Amino acid sequence: MVNEKQRTSIFINILISCIASSMLATALTTALPSMVVDFHISVTTGQWLTSGYSLAMGITMPLTAFLITKFPTRKLYLTAISLFIAGLALCVVAPNFVVLMIGRVLQACGNGILTSMAQVILLTMYPLEKRGTIMGWYGLSIGAAPVIAPTIAGILVDTSGWRMIFIAAIVIMAISLVFAFMVFKDVLPTSKKHFDTLSFVISGIAYAGITLGIGNIGTYKLFSLPVLCPLILGILGMFIFAKRQFKRPEPFLDLHVLQNKVFVISLIGSMLLYFVMMGSSIILPLFIQTIKGFSATTSGLVTLPGSLAMTILSPFAGKIYDRFGMRRLFIAGALVLLISNVGMIFITLKTSLILIAALNVLRSLAIGCLMMPLVTWGMSGIDVQMTAHGTALLTSLRTIAGAVGSAIFVSIMSTVAKNSAATLGAQAPMHGVNMTFLFMSLVSVILMLVAIFAKTNQRSAE
Repeated sequence: MVNEKQRTSIFINILISCIASSMLATALTTALPSMVVDFHISVTTGQWLTSGYSLAMGITMPLTAFLITKFPTRKLYLTAISLFIAGLALCVVAPNFVVLMIGRVLQACGNGILTSMAQVILLTMYPLEKRGTIMGWYGLSIGAAPVIAPTIAGILVDTSGWRMIFIAAIVIMAISLVFAFMVFKDVLPTSKKHFDTLSFVISGIAYAGITLGIGNIGTYKLFSLPVLCPLILGILGMFIFAKRQFKRPEPFLDLHVLQNKVFVISLIGSMLLYFVMMGSSIILPLFIQTIKGFSATTSGLVTLPGSLAMTILSPFAGKIYDRFGMRRLFIAGALVLLISNVGMIFITLKTSLILIAALNVLRSLAIGCLMMPLVTWGMSGIDVQMTAHGTALLTSLRTIAGAVGSAIFVSIMSTVAKNSAATLGAQAPMHGVNMTFLFMSLVSVILMLVAIFAKTNQRSAE
């Protein structure tokens, strides 16, 4: 075990690395319009820089459950940071979209390992009564960071170009790498386990097929081969993967955690939250820059108040969870998220940026109420030895939900705008945005129903 000083040092290092890596998940949403122009690609293709990133993370995260038990904590953590830096460097020098996408995949693999490891390490190092508060502070890195990233990215894009986003991230991650080399310890137990290559391949096919199939809806017709083939393959792969895990004595990803009702509710809530969150994080900058015609800096500044609100709320949300449990947070967060999305349905080209920023603050407050408390609550319901598998499953599925949400909502916006162009003319893109937030509102209603009817009074599955 580590002492209090070592535990604090490891926690600080985790915050530094996860803030930088989490920011890259959404930083390109503000830079996307510039990248679309530079590489001569469509918005639907460009959004894969974000949804493809999430997809690669989702594929990597189940692998982390094995890696954590196979390799020493310190060595694996340093490797993940190094992999992330390599991806950043590749994006800095990328001459075309393909190379840029490869760099993003490398970053996603590194971030997938970092994110899963971080949660397992923190849940292992800290006792149950402190987990809510600690995970609340950790929520700043994977919660506030992706939200504030578009603001910083917007300023960098307008002043130095989009490549500066990756250069700045390299500097931060290099500092984190040196710091981790000095302070990190082997805090997680290891054991000799056989690597189930087939299960890993099947999980990759399942994740990729579902995300690719849904992502193609915006480019191809719903019942076309580019949509149906990968989607059917992905769903089939998902069922084969699940059946294989339940049969194996040492599963690649132990799905028995799904037998815990608290964990399942937490998983559903997290997936719905990420589905809406990642979708809106792409739609909002596209609306401000492409439709309203403002700069990337302005787009980033519109999201800044929401980022600050989430930053302030996250630690308090953890304390509220520690004191009162999950139910109040769950209902309040889902309700505020619904209100913010309903408000966005009625915005027009003449709507002030102040009102849009205010609605985004509501959205950010909702995310702050839900993101880390849902994880902490769900993980408290399973056995300690299942923590790595539970964390890997939850983080991977919610990340995949985010990727699917990004692809679906961009597809809805593009399709509605295209189909209504003949009747609405210049108002068609605005109509596409409104309809997209209508669908987000419907998802928020589902999240609200889960919050109301789920038994969330207790903090764990006692």
